[in-house]
Amino acid sequence: MTDRVYPSSKPITTTNNNNTTTPIPTTTTPAAAAATTKPQQQQPRYPYRPQPQYGNHHRRPSRRRRINCCCCCFWSILVLLALALLLAIAGSALYVLYHPQKPHFSINSLRIAKLNLTAATSDSSPSASHLNSLLNLTLTSKNPNSHIVFFYDPFTLTAFSTSSVQLANGSIPAFVSNKNNETSFRAVLTESKDLDTDSATSLRSDLKRKTGVPMKVQMDTEVKVKMGGLNSKKVGIRVTCQTIKGVAPKSKTPSVASVVDAKCKVDLRIKIWKFTF
Repeated sequence: MTDRVYPSSKPITTTNNNNTTTPIPTTTTPAAAAATTKPQQQQPRYPYRPQPQYGNHHRRPSRRRRINCCCCCFWSILVLLALALLLAIAGSALYVLYHPQKPHFSINSLRIAKLNLTAATSDSSPSASHLNSLLNLTLTSKNPNSHIVFFYDPFTLTAFSTSSVQLANGSIPAFVSNKNNETSFRAVLTESKDLDTDSATSLRSDLKRKTGVPMKVQMDTEVKVKMGGLNSKKVGIRVTCQTIKGVAPKSKTPSVASVVDAKCKVDLRIKIWKFTF
C-alpha cells in the first residue's frame, strides 16, 4: 500500500549558510489533488413532459360557439313567433271579411228497396250468410257563405248498421257549390257480398227490431275552397249522417226509412304521410 500525502498548511523552508531561510516549493500529486477536491453531486434528470395549456386560448372558441348557438336559437324563436303572429292577423282579417262557415248536408229521404240476409251458397264458407241490399238516397248540400265557393270531388257513400256492418255503398259525381247555393242529389247504394258469422249474427239481430235497423250514412270526398281571389289546396272531409232507422221491406214495395231525426256532421280529414286524422 502507498501512503497518502497530505499537504501542510505551513510552508517548508531551508536555512542557508548566510542564515537566510528559503521556502521550498511543495508539489502535489494528481491523486492528492483529486482527493482534496470534493465531488459534485449531480441532480437527477427527469423526462420532459409538456404541460397542457388551459388558458384563454382554448376557452374563447368554446364560449364563442355557445354565444353563436344562443343567438341562433333566439332569432329562430323570434322568427317563428313573428310568423305565427302574421298568420293569426291574416286569419283574423279573413274571418272578419268573409266570415266562413262549414257547408251543410242533410238527408231528405231514404228508401230501402232490398235488404235481405240469406244463407250463402259458397262451398268455401258454408256457415256464412249472404247480404243483398238496394237503397235509394236523396240528399242536399247547402253553401251558407256569401263569398266562398266549394269545389267538391266525387263522393263515396257507405251505409253502415250500428254494429259497423257495411250495408251498401255508392257514389255522387263531382260538383261545384256556389255562393248561397243549395244542391240536391239522388244516389243508389247497393251491396251483394258474403258476411262472416259475427257480422251476420249482429245484422240478423238488428233486422228483428220492430223500430227498424239503426243506420248511418258516411260520405267521403275532397274539397277546394275559393275565397275571393284566394284558392286553397284540396282537403279531405267526411260527412256522417246518423240516427236513421229503416225496416227491411217484406214485399216488392220499398220501405221508407225514418230520417226526421237524422243529423249530418262535417269533419275535416287531414292526411299526414300514411295516417289520416
